[in-house]
Amino acid sequence: MSDKSVILVNLLKVKPGKQDALIALLKQNIDTVIRTLPGWKATRRIAAADGAGVVIYSEWETPAAIEAMRGDPRMKAYFPKIIELASLDSIVGSTMLSETR
Repeated sequence: MSDKSVILVNLLKVKPGKQDALIALLKQNIDTVIRTLPGWKATRRIAAADGAGVVIYSEWETPAAIEAMRGDPRMKAYFPKIIELASLDSIVGSTMLSETR
């Protein structure tokens, strides 16, 4: 396993009044599916204060692990539920610069 993670960032633009339902669905998905998948390292969810969006920041071991997650039948079952609550854009990359105080 490499020390360098592959980063998956999902930006979900939430339909009005649906942020709480989306957050609950994402928690269920992470607890029942994502945590069980090979190559998953960590996930952070960031909710917009105005209720208009959620960002999911996930770390994976390899790009192949991300593709396997997307193809997993349990994950595929969640996609329609997520799309009922929000639109979804994704990017896959690696950390170029990280600064902390």
